Amino acid sequence: MTGRFWSLLRRDLARLLLGGRGGGALLPVLFFLSVAMLYPFAVGPDAPLLARTGGGVIWVAALLAAILPLDRLVEPDIEMGLFDQWALRGISEELVIAVRVLAHWLSFGPPLMLAALPAGALLGLERHTLLLVEIGLLAGTPGLAALGVTVAALTAGLRGGAALGGLLVIPMAVPVLIFGAGSLGTGGESGLALTAAASLVLLAIAPFAGGAAVRAARG
Repeated sequence: MTGRFWSLLRRDLARLLLGGRGGGALLPVLFFLSVAMLYPFAVGPDAPLLARTGGGVIWVAALLAAILPLDRLVEPDIEMGLFDQWALRGISEELVIAVRVLAHWLSFGPPLMLAALPAGALLGLERHTLLLVEIGLLAGTPGLAALGVTVAALTAGLRGGAALGGLLVIPMAVPVLIFGAGSLGTGGESGLALTAAASLVLLAIAPFAGGAAVRAARG
């Protein structure tokens, strides 16, 4: 089991980090930084306003950046028959989905946390606010990864599945977004705890919901 886990993880990381169809890990990071750079142009050079709203903008940008790779998370492997081959080798869909969640998070979560440092500087965030943003992203991005892989499995094979997936992820990610951005206000610790709790729930559900969706898509 351990050997299969690491073999799947190495394969998924190579595909998600280095590119292939839809670009690699660089695309979500560039999108994330682009939002942070464009936001000051939209609201003007009002430093107190940027500092007050910048943390929320980073959270919205992180959510949208996490959606970008949805179309290459599950569907290409179903089209190539890889899930059938893994099933013949005794590798369950639940294990593949769990590994895919981890690989998806590693491909965009830590890079976004690094990109949040220059983004916070562009938005004029104070050190304490930026620290809360970083902790919140550490707690919330695993949940966003689990949600993205689950929705990608649910929409695999559907016409316009990528666009539909994005529309499904946004409302379901609202709790993580609310708790994460809410931690920047008063009662930050409780907001971070709720962000982590929502993330853990999504992580617990993802392998089973995603595995069932993949079996249904394979027919």
